[in-house]
Parts: sequence; C-alpha cells; structure tokens
Amino acid sequence: VKKRALGEEVLKSLTPDQMFIKIVRDELIKLLGEIEPFRLIHHPSYVMMVGLQGTGKTTSAAKIANYLKKQGKHPILVAADTYRPAAIDQLETLGKKIGVPVITGDRKNALKIVEEAMKTVKDSGYDVVILDTAGRLHIDDEMMEELEKIKAMVNPDEILLTVDAMAGQDAVNSAKVFNERLNITGFVITKLDGDSRGGVILTIRYITGKPVKFVGVGEKIDDFDEFYPDRIANRILGLGDVLSLIEKVERELDQEKMQKMGEKFMRAEFTLEDFREQIKEIKKLGIEKILEALPGTPDIDLNTSEKELKKIEAIINSMTPEERNNPAILNASRKKRIALGSGTTVQDINKLLKSYEEMKKLMKMMKKGKLPFGLRGLKF
Repeated sequence: VKKRALGEEVLKSLTPDQMFIKIVRDELIKLLGEIEPFRLIHHPSYVMMVGLQGTGKTTSAAKIANYLKKQGKHPILVAADTYRPAAIDQLETLGKKIGVPVITGDRKNALKIVEEAMKTVKDSGYDVVILDTAGRLHIDDEMMEELEKIKAMVNPDEILLTVDAMAGQDAVNSAKVFNERLNITGFVITKLDGDSRGGVILTIRYITGKPVKFVGVGEKIDDFDEFYPDRIANRILGLGDVLSLIEKVERELDQEKMQKMGEKFMRAEFTLEDFREQIKEIKKLGIEKILEALPGTPDIDLNTSEKELKKIEAIINSMTPEERNNPAILNASRKKRIALGSGTTVQDINKLLKSYEEMKKLMKMMKKGKLPFGLRGLKF
C-alpha cells in the first residue's frame, strides 16, 4: 500500500486522502481473493457442512439448500449432527419452511445416517445432498475422526466450514485445524450483520488459502449472499454495501408495487396511503439492514429511527382512508382524534404533515425537471 501510495498519480477526480482509500481498497480486494464458484461436479453432489457449535452451521445448511432450490436444483438435507439432538429438530423445522426434505435416520449414529442417505438419493431426483455434520463446543479427535470417515464415504464436492465473524482468534484457530484435517474447500462466514466488519475473513483467507463462498447477514433464510470481495472490502473500510442492499430490495420487495410508487412520486401524486405502504416495505427489509449497508450512517441512532418510523405508521394508521389520500381536510378536531388513536401528540402530526408538504414540493420540482440545492429539510 505504501509503495503504491507514494508512486501513484492522484486521479483528477479524487483528493489525496480519497486516492489513499482507493489504493487500500484495491489491495484488500486482492487479499480477499477472487470469487470462486460453488462446485457441484458429481450427480448427486455432496456438500459437507462442518464447524463448531454456535457458528450457525445448521442454519447455513438450510440457507444453502434454499439458495440451490432457487437456482433450479433439487437439494435434500441430512441431519447428521447426533451430538446435539436440537440440531436435528432445528433442521427439520427449517426444511419444512423452505420445502426441502430432511433425512434424520438413526439419530444416534452419524455414519449410519449418512449411509442411509446415500441409499435414499442413489436413484432419486435429488441432485445435491447437504450434510449437517457434528458440531462441538471445542475441536476434539473423536469429532474430527467422524468427519474424516464421512468425507471418505461421500467424496464431497464441497466441504464448507462455518465461521462466526465475531469470533476473532478462535475462528482463526478452528479454521486452521479444520483445514489441516479435512482440506476444506471454502468458508461460510456467519453473523456478518453484527458489529464485526469482517476482518476475520482476511486472516482465515491468508492462513488457509481457501476462499469464502457465502456470507450470512441475518437470521432469516434469505439473509444469505454469495461472497463478493469488493463488498467486503467496502465493509472493512466502513464504506457500506449498497449493492447488497439493492439485491435484497430486488429479492424481497414487490417490484411491481415499488415501480408504481416510483411513478406516482414522479407524477407528484404520492399520498400518505402510499407512504404507509412504503413504511411496510422498509420494515420488511429491516431498518438496521438498510443503515448497515449505507455509507456514512454509523452515528444514526437505530432505536430513535425505529421509534420515529413506528410513530409515523401509528399516525397514518389512525387516519381514515379519506384523510390519508387528502391530508388537507385535517382540521384541529381530526388531528386531536388521530393523536388520541395513535398515542402521539398533535405536534407529532403537524411535524409529519410539514415533512409531507415539503416532499410534495420536491415532487413537483422534480416533475418540472428541477432539482433543489440540498434536501436537508426532509426529515422523517
């Protein structure tokens, strides 16, 4: 980085400090490595999920099954973690949720469960078998020997180690041992929605030379992404991850509804009814997820933002359909009734209406092809 920074010509569009960040970002992307695709060579393909307890291994197994199902594959899950009975029940619950069958078998002998699974899928239509293997609080020889035997039985295309992004040095140590014993093919980084910026990825990549295949960014089944080194580099540097946010919006929100709202906005026809619908969509994504992905938002008080959003929603919900579509009719008595029904004050209602009127002015200016200088007055 130092060598490049001293010898780099500063781009005309960037200041020296921006240029330095760009150089560091470019080097981070190199260290994180290129995107390596999920390898599914055989038919059926076996995927071994390995990792310590508490790293999100079982949930990640279901998330991968869901990811593959969306790609047109026919996955099946195998509950082979006999040391933690709750893991079998958890996998069955997740399997039902995503519509993927789960083989539980003996429930006491992992090798018998895997053997039974191999017989079940041999002449079936399932093309990917995902094994949720034994997890322990600490690495021990008994667990590793069992994993080595399972590996020899199924000859997996992928052996994925789940790593908790918050675990620090413990994650690095376990990555080293698992790789030495099993020659893993890659990592699934979990809990990347927490306080961690993902620095552990750099270390495990450097120590093992193995790529990250997926990242878990929440507890929901769809809170799961393919690994993109440029996005993780942005996260490490605190530059946000807008691309992942856009993909989440496209995946989880009603695109037709969003397009209609956008068209109404551009025609200056956006009502409080539309605003209420938009709040529902924001809640689907989670305001925390939105703020995490946007650069320059670390100082925003999440609790305050969520409270304000709930307050606005309560106010609009307490209005009649006529009032939502035509707020101009809101006189003093109507406002008093709405305040009582929403548990807010008349001042809160006036604040919302003032912001709404400012937004309408903005819509009219945009309709005429004009864009105002600065939008600091718009606060919701």
